[in-house]
Amino acid sequence: MLTSLQDFIAASQLTTRELPFFGCPIPAGFPSPAADHLDAPLDLTKHLFRHPASTFLARVSGDSMIGAGIHPGDLVAVDRALRPVNGSIVGAVIEGEHTIKRLQERAGQRWLVAENARYPPVPVDRETGLIVWGVVTHVIHALGTHQVAKL
Repeated sequence: MLTSLQDFIAASQLTTRELPFFGCPIPAGFPSPAADHLDAPLDLTKHLFRHPASTFLARVSGDSMIGAGIHPGDLVAVDRALRPVNGSIVGAVIEGEHTIKRLQERAGQRWLVAENARYPPVPVDRETGLIVWGVVTHVIHALGTHQVAKL
C-alpha cells in the first residue's frame, strides 16, 4: 500500500502543553546511575514546529516509507515554510493522490522515491501534476503495539 496522508490538523490549532523534562541524557547503552534532575518544562509544540502557522500534522497510512521509520498510523509534521531539497521527505499530491515520499534528483530528472523496495520510484515531470505541500520534519509513533490515538 502506498503511504498517504490522512486526518490533517494545523499545528497552530494545537494547545500549548508543557511536560516535565528530565534534562540528563538517558543512555541507550550500558545503564548508569541517573541523577534526579528536572529541567524547565518542555513545550513540545515549540520543539516540533519551527513554523507553527505553516505546519500541519497528518496521520500516515500505507507502508511505502517504513525504511525511513515512517509506519502506518504514525503522525508526521509537515512544514510548508521549508523548501524541499534533494533528499527531503515531502508531503505531496501527485495525480490527485496524497503521498509521502523522498524527493530525489538524478541526472536532471526528479523522482518521488519510496523507502520500501516493493515500490518503484515515480518519475516527476510537468505532466504528473506534482504539488509539494511541505517537508516532513518529525515523525511521531508509538512503540510496541503501535496503537495510536485519534486526532
